[in-house]
Amino acid sequence: MAEAGDGNILNSQPKCSPTAITDAPITDPGSTIKNIEGSNAFVGQRKLESKSAAALKKSSRYRSRSLSASSNDSYSSASYTGSSSDEDDVSPREKLQKSSSGFSDFCVKNISQHAFGRREIEIAEQEMPGIMALRRRAGDDKPLKSAKIVGCTHINAQTAVLVETLVELGAQVRWAACNIYSTQNEVAAALAEAGYPVFAWRGETEEDFWWCIDKCVNAEGWQPNMILDDGGDATHLMLKKYPAMFKMIKGIVEESVTGVHRLYQLSKAGKLSVPAMNVNDSVTKTKFDNLYSCRESIIDSLKRTTDMMFGGKQVVLCGYGEVGKGCCQALKGLGCVVYVTEIDPICAIQACMDGFRVVKLNEVVRNVDIVVTATGNKNVVTREHMDKMKSGCVICNMGHSNTEIDVNSLRTPDLTWEKVRSQVDHVIWPDGKRIVLLAEGRLVNLSCSSLPSFVVSITAATQALALIELFNAPHGRYKSDVYLLPKKMDEYVASLHLPTFDAHLTELSDEQAKYMGLNKAGPFKPNYYRY
Repeated sequence: MAEAGDGNILNSQPKCSPTAITDAPITDPGSTIKNIEGSNAFVGQRKLESKSAAALKKSSRYRSRSLSASSNDSYSSASYTGSSSDEDDVSPREKLQKSSSGFSDFCVKNISQHAFGRREIEIAEQEMPGIMALRRRAGDDKPLKSAKIVGCTHINAQTAVLVETLVELGAQVRWAACNIYSTQNEVAAALAEAGYPVFAWRGETEEDFWWCIDKCVNAEGWQPNMILDDGGDATHLMLKKYPAMFKMIKGIVEESVTGVHRLYQLSKAGKLSVPAMNVNDSVTKTKFDNLYSCRESIIDSLKRTTDMMFGGKQVVLCGYGEVGKGCCQALKGLGCVVYVTEIDPICAIQACMDGFRVVKLNEVVRNVDIVVTATGNKNVVTREHMDKMKSGCVICNMGHSNTEIDVNSLRTPDLTWEKVRSQVDHVIWPDGKRIVLLAEGRLVNLSCSSLPSFVVSITAATQALALIELFNAPHGRYKSDVYLLPKKMDEYVASLHLPTFDAHLTELSDEQAKYMGLNKAGPFKPNYYRY
């Protein structure tokens, strides 16, 4: 079987989601286009409620506590905490900035910080062997020559390595952030200094968020032909606001549960007019980015924001998918008493066999110390739940969207919001009870900590191979549907990372391969195999 760069045919069949997750519409740049059938399937989920937040800040019900020296110290060493953005309240959209070479097609917080961002990128490259190996192996062939990619992902040092790899492989790119809190300002500055059009900064408003994506999609002399999405927002905006431009797209690569759900909804409704690759459900991405990465980053996030001791704490984890499994393993390993909520009986019995008690949230919400959501759904934790929580309970979200915790229900006159440190708010009830809300209900590990670069290397290599496959596929190979990554590509991504561990694979003999009915070079498992 040919390698990804040779345009091999995907063996997986188009797959439709058995369940659909929909949301109420919110205001976005495409809202002026009315009566587009099926558009609700791609409604953006960035519910910032900017006006409500501003009103709260102006009222006596919102107050900010000064950071102690220890609080400042615990955050100042890491760029992803937004240390640079706190010093300057001027919107980047109001600044006129140029790189040292005169390049100005970007919008970042502060271009002068590019040197710090470049150092972070160089450090990340050392821990991303797979994507760097792909860059070396395919750099001469330029498999993405003439590709014009709109990227909408988290912007951090690891993503920057992916961006520069895509350019090294021949692509042109324009990039925006998929989360208003996860951007590393210094890294965005480094990308801009290198001449890449990037539009992102930490702490964007809802209007800024959509403006940045729009700048990546709609630019003079720019007709994108590929989309790399994380959450579906770039796809959503282009589909609604620039439908003619969307028809020119050759393929979409989507890496999040939320975005994949939306693609399957469009496909089921017959509204997906281009082929899409579901990277989220590839084996390497699911296991490493969802399971192994979250197993480490959940602890990092909670430690950085709360400084708490985990031993003996009672935790309820909502959702026992790959993300939930990783979080539960980490919390249990540190001595927490862990409960799990689930709607799926298969996931529920897995939790039981792993030693966790499966409960309904109402049964334990009065006693737990930490609540973590990881479902991909909406209103998993409601105001009713939060009213019952004990004082000091910590609430955070490990899912992509900010809809899992009903944060808007907390923006009422009877509750006081107190900002205690970056990405940490105390919400205070009239009787003095307070709960600790992290990152306003958004993705806590990317808002409050960072991800292991090695894990992101696996995801980035998977994304790059999916882009290469869709871009180089001959016309008609892929229909307007959602496809899974072929097993051969999954195995190739894994093989790129094995040398890091000095791992040596056993090779099948001809007799063994014939006995098993396998090609000696793989793939080694059928598509239905569950790892």
